[in-house]
Amino acid sequence: MPANEFRKIQTQGVHHITIIGADRQTSIDFWEGVLGMPFVFDQPNLDDPDEGHLYFDPGDGRLITVFTNENRQADPQPVPEATGSLHHLALNVSQATFWQVAERLDARGVSHSGPVDRGFMDSIYFRDPLGLRLELASYRFEPPEGCRHADVMIEAHKIRVARGDHHIDKEHLADAIELLVERRQTSLSTDRGARNPY
Repeated sequence: MPANEFRKIQTQGVHHITIIGADRQTSIDFWEGVLGMPFVFDQPNLDDPDEGHLYFDPGDGRLITVFTNENRQADPQPVPEATGSLHHLALNVSQATFWQVAERLDARGVSHSGPVDRGFMDSIYFRDPLGLRLELASYRFEPPEGCRHADVMIEAHKIRVARGDHHIDKEHLADAIELLVERRQTSLSTDRGARNPY
């Protein structure tokens, strides 16, 4: 292959995300005790014998891991926001859970944004005990059978742009879902247009 030809390195999802934590118990109390992630794996940090490496399942089988060190103290000051740094980590929650988040954070005295309308999803932002901004996000739609949320999003984006709308909202999502179902699922009807049988 000529040296000037480049090829992609194709990713297939997030494998894991690792956070530099403080002490072990703070990590367990937050990731499992607040966010409900099962604590699934525990071993030393193989690159630093003074640290632990805790693994949590965020709900999809992927992993959130935390390097812990008993000499580090939890510091709630916001993590610096600079070019190249992580702005926030977004985690998926169901709509049923989403509408309980503010009350459950309030019970712990945790400051948060309150529900934020993102058009295609609902969001709420708060910081973990180490100052990392987290988002709990909940899609307002379910993708059609055999499709992913990303499939709906790209079609909704195309519809939004074609209509000259500012951002994706519920109507774009509904139209995208209808389009995906029509493309993916055959019908005996020759005309699948909308009707009024009333």
